[in-house]
Amino acid sequence: MIEPSQLDAQIINDVADALIYSDRSGTITRWNRASTALFGFTADEALGENLDLIIPEHLRAAHWKGFDAALASGTMKLAGKPTLTRALHKSGRKLYIEMTFALVRDNDGAVQGSVAMARDVTERVERERTAKAARNS
Repeated sequence: MIEPSQLDAQIINDVADALIYSDRSGTITRWNRASTALFGFTADEALGENLDLIIPEHLRAAHWKGFDAALASGTMKLAGKPTLTRALHKSGRKLYIEMTFALVRDNDGAVQGSVAMARDVTERVERERTAKAARNS
């Protein structure tokens, strides 16, 4: 039988969606295999790095404003709602990703950080744009 902490680690590593956890400073402290597949960075490259690693420069100010507000208030506008956004791949190309977010709290309810689950929806978004452009021409 697998110990609970080993099972938790195995589940996190084996889920199909990218799972990224950052502490209150925005430092990445959890990065699963799907994160490597999606963003191109290995766990060794991502762990200990700032979330800016995967956030396009033009979105960083808005991201940090929302991140800081969520940590301060203990609530997230986007909690649990799939959100379409852009992300950076290690190669420099921009991806369309769908993400869900949650705050992570300790046993006393204090916010410790934020977790996000992400999946690549680039092909879907590009297909939808192509179809829309064809309808409008």
